[in-house]
Amino acid sequence: MNIILLGPPGAGKGTQAQRLVDRHGMRQLSTGDMLRAAVKAGTPVGLEAKAVMERGELVSDEIVSKLIDAELAAMGPDTGAIFDGYPRTEAQAHSLDAILAGHDRKLDHVIELEVNEDALVERITGRFTCAQCGAGYHDVFKQPKVAGVCDKCGSTEFKRRPDDNEETVRKRMEEYRAKTAPILPIYEERGIVSRVDGMADMDAVSEEIESVLAG
Repeated sequence: MNIILLGPPGAGKGTQAQRLVDRHGMRQLSTGDMLRAAVKAGTPVGLEAKAVMERGELVSDEIVSKLIDAELAAMGPDTGAIFDGYPRTEAQAHSLDAILAGHDRKLDHVIELEVNEDALVERITGRFTCAQCGAGYHDVFKQPKVAGVCDKCGSTEFKRRPDDNEETVRKRMEEYRAKTAPILPIYEERGIVSRVDGMADMDAVSEEIESVLAG
């Protein structure tokens, strides 16, 4: 099975992708991760991408297509793929169709994790972690059992990501809408788009995704 997982930063896409990997043995194909790995490994596509990035240019659709093509070839026919961060444009969507067809695959589902923007802002801006062990907390939803003391390691130092602020979160939402707007109609025409409540409990979201895949 081959699926595209869509959702703005903070919607829980990474968590759900990992659960699909664990549960079904699927592979998460994140273009950013694949690029970094190819550059590090010095593969032909990686060297091509490195040269482009060193010139300060954006990596072309052609290079990204080559990366995905190589990953699918290495995966074998029985492993499902989760596409994360690709496609983002109409051209990339058509390119993905061609790549999949070349491996006797097709896209089965496009699943969008829907979020309420204001609730997402609250979810993200309230996050903080233990500076020592990385345990995650939240101003509203998950305070340490003893105020100011990490439940896990007892540290009293905490930190917040500098980009977990309202302005940045709303900007990310805008970017997400701008990027997904061109590709959703393509897949809606094919009747393969499903929407899941990304604000629900993580287990409930997983169950909804499972029922989409089973249907």
